[in-house]
Amino acid sequence: MRAVSLAMESMDRRGKTRTLVNGGKKMHERKHTHALSGLSLIISHGLITLLAIGIALTLPVVAQFILYQWWPRVEADSTLLFTTEIAFASVLVLLFNLAKTAWDNRRYVANAKLASLAYAKSNYNWLTRWQEKALFKRLPVTRDACILTVTGFDTFARKSSRFSTVLQTAYEIRVMLLNPASRGARLRVDSMPPERSDFGSFCEEVEASISYLSALRRTGKKVTLKFYDHQPFWKVVVLGDHVWVQYCHGGCEIKQTPEYVFALHHRNPTRGLFVPFYMYFLEKWDEHHHPEFDFDTRELVYRDAMGQESGRRPFSIPPVYGTDAANEHQLAARAG
Repeated sequence: MRAVSLAMESMDRRGKTRTLVNGGKKMHERKHTHALSGLSLIISHGLITLLAIGIALTLPVVAQFILYQWWPRVEADSTLLFTTEIAFASVLVLLFNLAKTAWDNRRYVANAKLASLAYAKSNYNWLTRWQEKALFKRLPVTRDACILTVTGFDTFARKSSRFSTVLQTAYEIRVMLLNPASRGARLRVDSMPPERSDFGSFCEEVEASISYLSALRRTGKKVTLKFYDHQPFWKVVVLGDHVWVQYCHGGCEIKQTPEYVFALHHRNPTRGLFVPFYMYFLEKWDEHHHPEFDFDTRELVYRDAMGQESGRRPFSIPPVYGTDAANEHQLAARAG
């Protein structure tokens, strides 16, 4: 309960910094969303009612055709009778299977609602791209974004990234990346297959993410970047009241792992997994041993437990070639 209250207090603090104009815009957007959802419900109920009326009106005609036209033919032809029985049995099997599948899926739907699961995918194809576009269209304008990832390149720095456009409208952006000079970065790269364990590309992706965040900062956005040193465990992206989550498997790129999207349950915030993952990001963000990146001086700013600055170190990308297995493989490949 305390974690939930802390998460809600943090969201309240962030909400208080918004202007009255933006608050009015967001309220208008919510009213517009509710109006559209209500209109869709009215249309769906109307279509179901029309379908029921149509079935009821056609039943006498269908019954008359079966009793006075179809059944006399079937009764006089044994082959047609056998074919009709097989077709009728097949339809019954299909209907019972559909009913059983629908009944079983009720349990999965109830579990998904309890976890506040809004979307999930395990592969990337045209259908998932269409579903993601529909999901992003339903999202309101995001004012705050929190990102915990590895290099950030596939998350927001790449032009084709899903979150690149969303961050253009956000005001406060907080990002945590894996420090390329840390041992965790070396272990992460070494865990990849030989053809993907390129530490130079890893450092280039981090630099591209820094450049992208610097460009956002120059547009007047409040951008804060921190670095962590341990191997990544979760990739977490919080946009408004939705959180994108992926597990960072060792030896596997994050974009190849399943992705889950959880939404905040506004009526009962204790339900669902939005708050736990949001709290996970806040706890990592508040750990004082994670240095903050100074965009002006390209230095890592270290702070103590009280939040006071305790020292600075230049941020530098380590040499690409080292003594680890991945770099030895790269040297051998280039030499061959």
